[in-house]
Amino acid sequence: MDFGLQLASLPAKQLLETARNAEAWGYAALYVPDHWVYERQGGGGLDDTANSWEATTILGAIGAVTSKARIGALVLCNLYRHPGTTAQSIVTLDHVSGGRAMLGIGSGWTKAEFDMMGMEFPEVKPRLRKLAEAVRIIKSLWGESRTSFNGEFYKLENALIVPKPVQQPHPPVMLGGSGKGILRIAAREADHVNIISDAGRAGTILMTEVAKVTEDAFKAKIDFVRTEATAAGRDPDAITFSSTIFLPMITDSAEKGDEFAAGMGGAFGLSADQVKHMPMTLIGTPDECVAELKRREREWGTKHYILSGFGGPGLAERFAREIAPKV
Repeated sequence: MDFGLQLASLPAKQLLETARNAEAWGYAALYVPDHWVYERQGGGGLDDTANSWEATTILGAIGAVTSKARIGALVLCNLYRHPGTTAQSIVTLDHVSGGRAMLGIGSGWTKAEFDMMGMEFPEVKPRLRKLAEAVRIIKSLWGESRTSFNGEFYKLENALIVPKPVQQPHPPVMLGGSGKGILRIAAREADHVNIISDAGRAGTILMTEVAKVTEDAFKAKIDFVRTEATAAGRDPDAITFSSTIFLPMITDSAEKGDEFAAGMGGAFGLSADQVKHMPMTLIGTPDECVAELKRREREWGTKHYILSGFGGPGLAERFAREIAPKV
């Protein structure tokens, strides 16, 4: 198992310093969100205090100050960019980083951002169909000398981008989400599937949706992707499964971890044990966290975990020093 770190909200210079440090601490991948403005954690409207950098620009800067870690967005919003622009952006990142770029991409989900900017926010089904077309186009632009495409949303005629990516056949493609629509696309197209709570239909983070991603639900979603991949003629073992730890809590005693999990369980309608086994949490002492991550890899088959950057550099460093090397 290896680990990624999401870099979010920090001032630009501090973000780049954290990226350099995170690579030195051993993080294998560095991610940034892609939003005009973040939602407040747990919902409650847009956050007017958190720095939100344009994703592809800051990734270029991260690539310039690091040398080993993979770099990518968690995830690019397909509605913000034409797939030709996305394909070219990732090729550019792949070249300036020496072959370390990833394409993380999704259909878009924060409806309040689109309302704020006066931009159309389609229903989830057309958003997903548009995403599926975009991923096909991006892969074709990366791999084919010319691309013609006549779809529901995009029309390309003899299109090309030069140069092609450093990584062949193409940079890794990561899709993330929870609903069957996005997971079906991921089963056909993704190298990496990051399973989190479903926000696409609601257009916002709902705690009721977060609470649905229990251990049993997570395993069922992995099984669904594997079944769909097999039906599409793909080897499901070639897909990397991961989740994002949005709610990490490293404690100095088991009792404090149990108390924290019980408090969360009251909000979610779950027991403390259920909360501690949710894929989006990691709660307990360093030794308890190590044991839980090993269990998840053994029982779920997860090979990559992404630590949310909203815990700050201090938490990221402690995780890297006290937990990651022992997993």
